[in-house]
Amino acid sequence: MITALNIITDGPSWVNGLSWADIFIIVIYFIFIVFLGVKYSKSKDEKSYFLAGRGMTWPVIGFSLFAASISSSTLIGQAGDAYSTGIAVFNYNFISVVVMIFFAWFILPFYIKSKIFTIPEFLEKRFNAASRYYFSAITIIVNIFLDAAGSLYAAAMVMKLVFPEASIFTLSVIFAIVVAAYTIPGGLSAAIRVDLMQGIFLLVGSVVLTFYATFNGGAEYVKQLLSDGDKLMELVRPMDDASVPWLGMIVGIPILGLFFWGNNQQLVQRVLTAKSIDEGRKGVLLVGLLTLLTLFLIIIPGVMAIDLFPGLPKPDMVYPHLIMNLLPNVLIGFMLAAMVAALTSSLSGLLNSVATLFTMDFYNKINPQSSSKTKVRVGKMASITVLIIAVFWAPQIGKQFGTLLKYYQEMLSMMAPPIVAAFILGIFWKRTNATGAFSGLIAGIILGVANIIATVNTGHSIFGEMHFLLTVPFYFVWSMLVMIVVSLLTKKPPLEKTDQLTFSMQEFKEETLRLKEQSLLKNYRFWSYLLLAFSFIILILFW
Repeated sequence: MITALNIITDGPSWVNGLSWADIFIIVIYFIFIVFLGVKYSKSKDEKSYFLAGRGMTWPVIGFSLFAASISSSTLIGQAGDAYSTGIAVFNYNFISVVVMIFFAWFILPFYIKSKIFTIPEFLEKRFNAASRYYFSAITIIVNIFLDAAGSLYAAAMVMKLVFPEASIFTLSVIFAIVVAAYTIPGGLSAAIRVDLMQGIFLLVGSVVLTFYATFNGGAEYVKQLLSDGDKLMELVRPMDDASVPWLGMIVGIPILGLFFWGNNQQLVQRVLTAKSIDEGRKGVLLVGLLTLLTLFLIIIPGVMAIDLFPGLPKPDMVYPHLIMNLLPNVLIGFMLAAMVAALTSSLSGLLNSVATLFTMDFYNKINPQSSSKTKVRVGKMASITVLIIAVFWAPQIGKQFGTLLKYYQEMLSMMAPPIVAAFILGIFWKRTNATGAFSGLIAGIILGVANIIATVNTGHSIFGEMHFLLTVPFYFVWSMLVMIVVSLLTKKPPLEKTDQLTFSMQEFKEETLRLKEQSLLKNYRFWSYLLLAFSFIILILFW
C-alpha cells in the first residue's frame, strides 16, 4: 500500500518529484499542440472560424468530442468522487450514453439540416428571438463560470503538484495564455484538430496508468471489494445514498445528460462541423463508446486509490496522485502533459463556443451587414474577454465549493431543465409556440433563483434535504407545464416554425426503410444497438 505522496526534492536532476526529462516532455508537448493548432487554423470567414468549414468526418468528431468532454468535472471530479463514494458516479456516463443515442437518432438531424451556427439559433428558428437570446445568455454564463473557470482551476491544481509554490491564479494565467495561443487565432478548426490528438494521447495515457494501478495492488483491492459485495463497486444505490440514489439516476441524470450532450454549444458545435448527418451520428456513437471506457480508465482507478492513498484530504487530487506515484519518470511527464492538455482542450472548445454565441447570436443581430472578417475579429475579442473573467474566477472555486463535481452539478441542476424542456417540446410537439416556450424558460429560472435565495438566506433549499438529482425533474416538469398551458392558451405556431423543425413519424419510417438497404456496418442504428448492449452488460456486472 502507498501511504503518502512521495515527492522527491533532493538532487540536481529533480524538480518537485519530476525529472528534467518529464519537464522537457511537458514543455515540448505544449509547444507541439500550439504548433498543431496554428497549422490547422482557419479564420478566413465565419464558417471556417466557427464551424471548421462543415467538413469533418466521424473519427475526428468522435475523438474531438471525447477530449472536449473530459473536462474538469470528468477527469478530476469523477476520479475524486469515485475515491469518496465508489463507482456510482459512473451512472452519469452510463445514462449519458443512452442520451447520446437518443440525441443522434432524433435531435441531431434537425441541427445539421437547419444549417445553424449555434444551438440557441435553433430556438429562434423554432420559436422566436427572445428564446434564442435567453438560452445564449445562459449558455455564455455557464461556459464562463462553470466550464472555463473550472477547467483552469483543475489544470492549475494538477500543476501545483509540480510547482507547489505557484498560486492558482498564476498557473491559471499560464494555461490561459497557452490555450489562447492556438484557439483564438485559429478558431474551431484549430481546436478540433488539437482535440483529436489530445483525445488519443489521453486515451493511451489512461490505459497505461490503469495498468500500473492494477498491478500495484489495485486489482487485488477491487477483487476484494467485489467478493465482499461492497457498495463501493455498486452502480445502483439506495434512495438515501449521498452520491447517486437510484431514482435520481432515472429521473435526474437523463435531463442533465441531454443538456450536456444535446444542448451544450461547446460539444454540439463539434457535431455541427460534420459533413453529413451520418458522419455526425457516427461521431456521437464513437464518443459514446469512449465514454463507457471511462469506468475502467478514470473511475475504477479512483476506487483503487482508496487503498493506494488512504486519507487524502483533497479527493479532487486523486488522479494526479496516481500519476505522480505510480508511473516511472518520462511517463509521468507524458501523462501530466496529456492530462493538463485534456483539461485545457475543453477550455479551447469553450472559447470558440462563447465566441460563436456572442458573435452570431448578439453581434450579428446588431450589425447584420458586418463582414466575415469583422465577425471573426469580434469572436476573437469575445474569447479574450472570457479568458480574463475565467482567470479571475478560477481561484474562487476552491474557496467557495467542496469539489469541482459538486460545484458543477449543483449549478447545472437549476439551469439545464428549463432549456431541455423547451427543446423536447419544441421538437416533439408541434403545438408548442414561442410564447409558451419563453414563458416556461423564464418560469424555470425564477424557480432556480428562488431556490438560490432561500438557500443563501436560510441555509436550506426549498426542496429541503432532497438530493439535487431529485430536484431536477421538479424544474423540468414545472417549466414544461408552463410551456404547455401557455401554448394552449395562445395561438398555434405558424407553419414555417414547425415545418422541417419538428419530428415526423412518417420521415422516421422512411429512413428505416432506407437503412434496411445498407449493410449493417454502415448502419448507425446497428452500432447504436451494440453500444446499448455494451452499456447494459456493464450495468448488470456492477449492479
